[in-house]
Amino acid sequence: MSGTPAGVSAPVLSIRGASLQRDDRELWAGLDLDVAAGEFIAVLGPSGSGKTTLLRSILGLQPLSAGSVTVDGTAARRGNSRIGYVPQQRPLPPDTSLRARDLVALGVHGIRFGLPIPRRGDRARVDELLKGVEAAHYADRPVGLLSGGEQQRLRVGQALADDPVLLLCDEPLSNLDLANQRAVAEIIDRRRRQHDTAVLFVTHDINPILDRVDRILYIAGGRFLLGTPDEVLRTEVLTALYGTPVYVFRTGGRLVVVGVPDAETRHEHETSATQGPGTGTLPTGGAA
Repeated sequence: MSGTPAGVSAPVLSIRGASLQRDDRELWAGLDLDVAAGEFIAVLGPSGSGKTTLLRSILGLQPLSAGSVTVDGTAARRGNSRIGYVPQQRPLPPDTSLRARDLVALGVHGIRFGLPIPRRGDRARVDELLKGVEAAHYADRPVGLLSGGEQQRLRVGQALADDPVLLLCDEPLSNLDLANQRAVAEIIDRRRRQHDTAVLFVTHDINPILDRVDRILYIAGGRFLLGTPDEVLRTEVLTALYGTPVYVFRTGGRLVVVGVPDAETRHEHETSATQGPGTGTLPTGGAA
């Protein structure tokens, strides 16, 4: 199946012939992926399957074992301002002295020698970003006293400081309650819709973003599948991918995946990838 949606040219992200090895074990190989402007791609798979390493390669922080990565027509490199990065939510210590606006300002100031010297328009830009992530009302509060969801909104604001064309999200909803998962997902998706920003979103749980996703890249068992949610999230497709019975159910508007090896009986699974060479084939049509 082609990695490029029909009729799309000049992708924001283009990956060709990518492979990844770890400790003499091939995690996956032969990945071709084009991500168009404004497209939302979810990256799923068990822990250890190379999802975060893929993001690090796009950021120019870690080379792939083979293949090429280009962002906005330029080879992947460290410090590319055309890419925004939202990490997993990890609480900041309560005694952190930074205010909310200071955390967002780190993205606006960028990397400078010595202490950051405010530039004309910096404060206005910080205020704009705070408003965009619905954090203006706590802009002057110490970040250590904010909730996990409030802190994560600031990380999204920081990632958007350079007006990126590609937003990489590495488990950004982990450790958040359901209400904050929905709020942060909506902020990211609104950015995509309003600015045509491409989004590559690594997650263990597809449910909070399921209605926003255009395509899914599912990596497991040394293989990968690429397609729409209805194409990928099917019992027979995931069973073939894992090489063992896996069942996909829809209940109460949510997806539940049962039978993932060594995993909990829900979609936000945590397990090491089983070994197996090659890439999967993707049947088309039909919902789970």
